[in-house]
Amino acid sequence: MAGLFISFEGTEGSGKTSIIKEVEKHFANKGIQVLTTREPGGIRISEKIRDILLDKSHTEMDAKTEALLFAASRRQHLVEKIIPALNEGKLILCDRFVDSSLVYQGIARNLGVDQVFQINQFAIENLLPTLTIFIDVRPEVGLKRVFKTPNREVNRLDLEKFEFHKMIYDGYLSLIKKYPDRIKRINGEQTIEEVSQDVIALIKLYL
Repeated sequence: MAGLFISFEGTEGSGKTSIIKEVEKHFANKGIQVLTTREPGGIRISEKIRDILLDKSHTEMDAKTEALLFAASRRQHLVEKIIPALNEGKLILCDRFVDSSLVYQGIARNLGVDQVFQINQFAIENLLPTLTIFIDVRPEVGLKRVFKTPNREVNRLDLEKFEFHKMIYDGYLSLIKKYPDRIKRINGEQTIEEVSQDVIALIKLYL
């Protein structure tokens, strides 16, 4: 098969990471070559940028600096990992991609969705996922999960006020309306098994 690029989006505590593991296991067992990766990160340079972005001590970081760092990390990740995997015909499951920047920096940091998209166009050169799966978990539910989960990394963004997380959630809902052909919503407040099955059924439509 030709490569298929799928990104996963959601608020903090939406369970994306656990769901991606279940989905990877399912398709790998079917003999499909699967690459799982994440943003920011996924490769050495981008992981170093991730450390800077999510460091709880970096509270003075300017919103535009934040947006530019995310775009820089994304560019390196794309050319070094995602594009080669697409060329090899792999199923790519990416924990966050450009929509995170549109929502977190464009809406919640008030930089403007179009402005943040322009920054990212320079980085991605029109390469968007074929499918983006939004794991729909209300922010009050997601944040409870974050602070209840043992050993989970609590990062700089987790510590924002509730209003910030509500803006993120509402921002994702507005993106779903804007890009209904690409972004599909899955109810993330079910069990991990139920969410994973819904995601697998959706992906099968694209394979």
